[in-house]
Amino acid sequence: QVQLVESGGGLVQAGGSLRLSCAASGQTFSNLAVGWFRQAPGKEREFVAAISRYGGSTYYADSVKGRFTISRDYAQNTVYLQMNSLKPEDTAIYYCAATQRSASVRDGDYFAWGQGTQVTVSS
Repeated sequence: QVQLVESGGGLVQAGGSLRLSCAASGQTFSNLAVGWFRQAPGKEREFVAAISRYGGSTYYADSVKGRFTISRDYAQNTVYLQMNSLKPEDTAIYYCAATQRSASVRDGDYFAWGQGTQVTVSS
């Protein structure tokens, strides 16, 4: 089993930046691909970004491409989501998730989820 804990959310003005962290414990982290998803009030959960098990491949939703960067630190068992040029529409609860499969945009492919961290972007 793997446990995931997100942190780094908060309130920021439009145009600002935040860095989210997803700390993993339990199962060997390097064997897992990790994704970030978000859910805004009244909306379905949507894919944001994902990184492969060995970090060689990254994937982004079109809405965040060029503004968000996903990365991982194997020594720290942590995956990061650097979010720049934030917009009010980025406001959501952000979740990280792990999969033993290849990095995926489908939330059903992930077996472990964190509790989420709130990101609020004011205009």
